[in-house]
Amino acid sequence: MAAERTMTTTEPAIVIEAPLEGWLAPLTEIPDPVFAGGMLGDGVAIDPTGSVLHAPCAGTVASLAATGHAVTLRLEGGAELLVHLGVDTVAMGGRGFTPLVTQGQHVAAGDPLVRFDLDAVVTSAASAMTPVLLLANEAWTLESSREPGPIKVGDRLMTLRRLNPDDTSSAEGPASPEEERVREMAVPLRHGIHARPAARLRQVATSFDAVVRMEISGKSASLRSPVGVLALGIRHGDRISLHARGTEADEALDALEALIASGMGELAHGDEQVVSPPGRPAVAAPVQRRITELGADGNLPGVVAAPGVAVGRAVHYRLVQVEVAEGSGDPAVERALLDGTLVRLHAKIAQESEGAPAHAASILAAHAVMLEDEDLLAAAHEAIVKGESAGAAWRLAIGTQVDLLLRSGDSRLVERVDDMRDLERQVLAALIGSDAASFALPECAVLVAEDLLPSQLMGLDPDRLAAICLVNGGPTSHVAILAAGLGVPMLVAMGTALDGIAEGTVLVVDAAAARLETGASQERIDGVREQLAMQAARRAAALEARGPCQTADGTRIEVFANLGSLADAQQAMANGAEGSGLLRSEFLFVERAQAPSAAEQLETYQAIADVLEGRPLIVRLLDIGGDKPAPFLPMAPEENPALGLRGIRVGLAYPELLEAQVEAVLGVRPVGQCRIMVPMVASLSELRAVRAVVNKVATRLGLIEPVSLGIMVETPAAAATADILAREADFLSVGTNDLTQYALAMDRGNSAVASAIDGLHPAVLRLIALTCEGGARHGRWTGVCGSLASDPLAVPLLLGLGVAELSATPAQVPDIKALVTGLNIEKCRALAAQALECTSAAEVRALAREFLMEQGA
Repeated sequence: MAAERTMTTTEPAIVIEAPLEGWLAPLTEIPDPVFAGGMLGDGVAIDPTGSVLHAPCAGTVASLAATGHAVTLRLEGGAELLVHLGVDTVAMGGRGFTPLVTQGQHVAAGDPLVRFDLDAVVTSAASAMTPVLLLANEAWTLESSREPGPIKVGDRLMTLRRLNPDDTSSAEGPASPEEERVREMAVPLRHGIHARPAARLRQVATSFDAVVRMEISGKSASLRSPVGVLALGIRHGDRISLHARGTEADEALDALEALIASGMGELAHGDEQVVSPPGRPAVAAPVQRRITELGADGNLPGVVAAPGVAVGRAVHYRLVQVEVAEGSGDPAVERALLDGTLVRLHAKIAQESEGAPAHAASILAAHAVMLEDEDLLAAAHEAIVKGESAGAAWRLAIGTQVDLLLRSGDSRLVERVDDMRDLERQVLAALIGSDAASFALPECAVLVAEDLLPSQLMGLDPDRLAAICLVNGGPTSHVAILAAGLGVPMLVAMGTALDGIAEGTVLVVDAAAARLETGASQERIDGVREQLAMQAARRAAALEARGPCQTADGTRIEVFANLGSLADAQQAMANGAEGSGLLRSEFLFVERAQAPSAAEQLETYQAIADVLEGRPLIVRLLDIGGDKPAPFLPMAPEENPALGLRGIRVGLAYPELLEAQVEAVLGVRPVGQCRIMVPMVASLSELRAVRAVVNKVATRLGLIEPVSLGIMVETPAAAATADILAREADFLSVGTNDLTQYALAMDRGNSAVASAIDGLHPAVLRLIALTCEGGARHGRWTGVCGSLASDPLAVPLLLGLGVAELSATPAQVPDIKALVTGLNIEKCRALAAQALECTSAAEVRALAREFLMEQGA
């Protein structure tokens, strides 16, 4: 018998025999990171030469894959042993596998379990290498295993040792903290489990004292590894199971099940048709460059990734590949170098995210999570042990995960490959002390590139960047989100025609028309430049005019900003905002496993209030549920979450949560700067219930001054009864996004109807008019904090309907202020009266466009 690796212990043991004839190898040689990384447990691998799988010991068949390719035995004392014939053999659909046992059957060592066609496995599967694993279990450990070499059925393979011999419970007995708990469910997310949901699942899973894995069709991944979860390629409607062990296994499964059932903002509703990606290819396919040519007019179509229009000169973005430095030859040195670099890069990303706008901060946070990915680190460490340098090991680890994502065949997952390549480049650059994204832009640059990574875009000077055109790329990539946040027009998937554009060519990028113009006339170029100059001049004037905003005829209109972070507040102040008409307080809640305390909330609210320097700060009470779930607050699945427990209904259902938030808001100084706004109000009783909580907390805190408490008008019910609500509300603010979807009975998350949703529909305008009239009847002002407040076409209409406050995105504040100062309120009222008689949103927009042209706006 070959030598064994051993550890000394005297506790009870189970001898595991070889279940196959073949060649014994370390687990790390299996070409699958789930098995090789020990994600499911410790064990060995066998490259089989036989055709029958035998029981490696006595036990009960706890699980038998429907396709016959995997068997799990439950052994005496609760240990579980998995034998998985080959890698990716689930894709064979059972072809070549004949189960010889049934689930629940007791077997003795050596009993035949599965007969299989070895030739079929070798030719059809990714590998015939078969892992024999002790599934992760704190009560048992793999004490020793046979050294690599030839092996026969029945040979001693490894020994399992029980760590606690006094614990005589078994898996079939009463529940213990180490008993595996399982939940099964269908995935309701419209886009399946992709990067953001995977990161959120990791966040929740790691907050409990439990080890949790996700399984589908015989493949598993630890929830601690977002990349491993991504590699499972889970799609909408797939049946998955969650397996948990630990003292908080049940609590972890409760939270995770509720989080998945909520849809995490991507819940597919009712009869919605979810388009499935094409079938998964057997091997990774290289990115195909789409062959394109310029049209006869010199135009080239593209896919819009970020809106806008720009003119500038072509600048081809070409960065040389970061070289991998030669290693020291000492694995300990290389591992320390890699680990130290990852820690420093993580700290750098965390520092950058603190002052970044919300859209950039979320992407930086995702990169930080990926740097902690246990699979990536384990793969890199393994490569270092085999002699690779730190850089080469990291490149190999990233390459393996990229291959898995590409093999998924899912276009959304393929777009996430950019993030993996970005991390590869950043780490390699950090290892040699260089800047991964160093590239100097000339003025008014239209960046032309094969593709662009998030860190590369964030490393460019936005003041010199006019637009972006990519050969490849996707409209939902992280780079597209960043470009939109910067206000940079961007077209993607333009193909090979971009290669032929000469450096320095004057280009017009018109994202509204989804085209690049390479042969624009001088008149067209001058026209675009004039348009951009006028916009810039109005913006500069608005920025310089820091006084109260008013119309040309002297009507006071407050222009506030919607905020979702401290960075948003800083940007709003720099752009001349007069306060905040909406602080989305859920940014403190939605990415957390536990709700923030009142003290933690107060610290954040106070920091934002300090930035506003005494200007009004309207805090919307926690608005979760529907498309904004919170991991710490499990909610039962709802057939239509948009009409279920969301908005203030959640706060009233969880009074401790509501009271803690009210206490935090009332703790902000100076007293009175913060106002409270109640979301999703549909009746006066809801407002009264919140008022009672506010009064109770105010009394406890010893506050004498009355607290300003308003409502968001987001439901047709609130708009229709605005005069009743205004009797007790101190102000009203219209949330046009939700009001529009409820008024038009169109789900803004449903791609089949989302394009038809328009807040300038006459029905929505009439509801806003009702709100303004109802508020005015009791001397209450009405504002708008939805997307219409940032739409230049909507602004004169809103003012004409009686809106006195506009809360726009921080970037839009100067433009909205500049627009308001040029308007006449009586003319706006006449325009609004006409709009209320229109028959469609398109008709309203045409009317508003003509009005602004006449006003020279």
